[in-house]
Amino acid sequence: MYRIIICCLLLLLAFVGDVPLAKAQGQDGKWELVFSDEFNQPDGSQPDNTKWSPCKRYKSTAWNRWISENKDVAYINKGCLVCRAIPNKSLETDTAKMLTGAIESRGKFSFKYGKVEVRMKTGKRRGNFPAVWMKPDKYDSNKYGEIDIVEMYGDLGVAEQTVHSHQTVVLKRKGKNNSIRTKVNVSKWHVYGMEWTTNEIIFTIDGRVTARYPKSRDLQDIKEGQWTFDRPFFLIMNQSVGNGNHEAMVPNTSKVYETQFDWIRVYRIRE
Repeated sequence: MYRIIICCLLLLLAFVGDVPLAKAQGQDGKWELVFSDEFNQPDGSQPDNTKWSPCKRYKSTAWNRWISENKDVAYINKGCLVCRAIPNKSLETDTAKMLTGAIESRGKFSFKYGKVEVRMKTGKRRGNFPAVWMKPDKYDSNKYGEIDIVEMYGDLGVAEQTVHSHQTVVLKRKGKNNSIRTKVNVSKWHVYGMEWTTNEIIFTIDGRVTARYPKSRDLQDIKEGQWTFDRPFFLIMNQSVGNGNHEAMVPNTSKVYETQFDWIRVYRIRE
């Protein structure tokens, strides 16, 4: 009985993040940097257009319904990328209640397998909804995939890290270990990370494991699209606000919401 209890405790630690990532994987931590942005351009400049493009506005979901290419919602300041959601002062020509900043590496950088880390902080105002996440290079309606390295929700003080597969999104099957929430002071600097291999996705905060999402060994799971991650994905960094449907996050559209990104780095295992 004592041995069983010890084994259970060790398994629990791997999920809550008390085991450093390198030790948890038995790796020596040797990674090769393949993409990064330290956001060290001059203050007031736009994100590096060799690496990023502004995301496009669509009306389909909360995160992109008010996206703008306005220079006041995504810019460099003091060595950080600043993404904001600001009141829209041109409602007579644009019906969006706010303007929000979002950039993506689509068409400029994508990768398959590796490690991503991003250092960031945000506010704790109700309605706040920033994220760093990944989508496939090529859209496939029969193979949905999305990796949310981190999302924050309003004033909840949590970081959510999620794997969205075809099985969970399209077929709406309940995922196994596909999402984790960790209590974090989101207004302080933290490093949020993700490691992605051929058979597992591992989430981290400040270098410690928060959750693991393994590729299923169940053939029915695979048939349903439980693992749709063997293809290149690109990066997205955005500041959005809720729409009232998710976490009941109704934003104050007269206020400014802001997230700062100190850097983002992508690595692959050194060969």
